[in-house]
Amino acid sequence: MLHNNNKKGRLEVVCGSMFSGKTEELMRRLKRAEFAKQSVLVIKHSIDTRKNESCIVSHDGRERLAFPIDRGVEKILDLADDVIDVVGFDEIQFFPTEVIDVICKLIDQGKRVIVAGLDLDFRGEPFGITPLIMAVADEVTKLKAICVKCGRDAYHTQRIVNGKSARYEDPTILVGAEECYEARCRNCFEIDKSPVYRKKDSITQATI
Repeated sequence: MLHNNNKKGRLEVVCGSMFSGKTEELMRRLKRAEFAKQSVLVIKHSIDTRKNESCIVSHDGRERLAFPIDRGVEKILDLADDVIDVVGFDEIQFFPTEVIDVICKLIDQGKRVIVAGLDLDFRGEPFGITPLIMAVADEVTKLKAICVKCGRDAYHTQRIVNGKSARYEDPTILVGAEECYEARCRNCFEIDKSPVYRKKDSITQATI
């Protein structure tokens, strides 16, 4: 599909806790784009090797081929050539701040960009670059999971270590799934220190 150079694209963000269906929603939107005869490119961070190094994988087992990228985010602009209409990013919270400039360039080129990722880390604090991406987005969809403790709507990701809640001082990033994370509502979420919402690093920089 040919792009109108005078028409900019758009940025859509799908966020929420783990097990809220973010990757499934990303896949759904990308599939709809393909039904509309649009060319799609999918990007993932290379740190996410939970189930497949060259695919994004939903918790219900669906897979889709993706290009793994780390800090060399400029190469995304080469991958998203003139034939690409839609670019999808999974686990956007893992990417460095530089990817925001890349995303803005893609939008300026008329591409639709869809990103999915965690908005809060296991401490309940803003995760990496996700808040900045949300701020400049055309559309933000916040999904909810189901709290494993009480069944209410869950917006938090509870990290579990040896059967107990993780400590606030634990590393920000620990790649895992059901074996170390649970979805929790605000009442059932546990951490040994109150979240810090104005902490500079949690807003302006993704720590890999």
